[in-house]
Amino acid sequence: MAKKESYAVIGIGQFGASICEALVQAGQEVLAIDSSEEVVNEFAGSVMRAVIADAQDEDALRDLDIGSFDHVYISIGKNVEASIMATLIAKELGAPDVICRAENVNHARVLERIGADMVVRPEHDLAKRLIFQQLNPSVVDYVTLSKEITLAEVNINNPKFFNKTLDELDFRNRYNVNVIIIVSKDDEVNQMPQANDVIQPHDKITVVGQLKDIRKLNDIVS
Repeated sequence: MAKKESYAVIGIGQFGASICEALVQAGQEVLAIDSSEEVVNEFAGSVMRAVIADAQDEDALRDLDIGSFDHVYISIGKNVEASIMATLIAKELGAPDVICRAENVNHARVLERIGADMVVRPEHDLAKRLIFQQLNPSVVDYVTLSKEITLAEVNINNPKFFNKTLDELDFRNRYNVNVIIIVSKDDEVNQMPQANDVIQPHDKITVVGQLKDIRKLNDIVS
């Protein structure tokens, strides 16, 4: 069970609604905030609390004690000014973790400069993810940990890798990645692989490294 924390979601459009639903399914406490009475009424029965409020109204957000929430999602749609003001207010009121949805790269840059802890561009990020996985078919899944480091799960389909130990394959020196998990085709998980552990045909390995090196590895193991 995930640790129970408090979440506020400001702007209940398509993205904000999805955030609310995912949090509720995970058993988290959610305050949903939107300027539309119709939207708020729709969500009133599914979240901890739903209120009508102007995201640019500092007094309204202060009354809601927005700074006390563990995480604040600002998912306002095309009203860039409202998104920026809501971010400024949330940070000024002491919110420790503010995650913002951006419409474009310039919007994202402004949000980062005024203190947003994380900025996402859902359509842009989804498109990048889709194209990456189409161009790198052996990569089952991946997570960007930072600008430099990516964690990826890679299928081993090249027979040259079969029935060899990690020491023999020497992923770190040959491919600049570290193997941290091995999953067999029977879904047996080795979470702490050792140098003498053997890669079996069509195992999946989870690696950590730079994206360019993971792409090179994908080309080799496919």
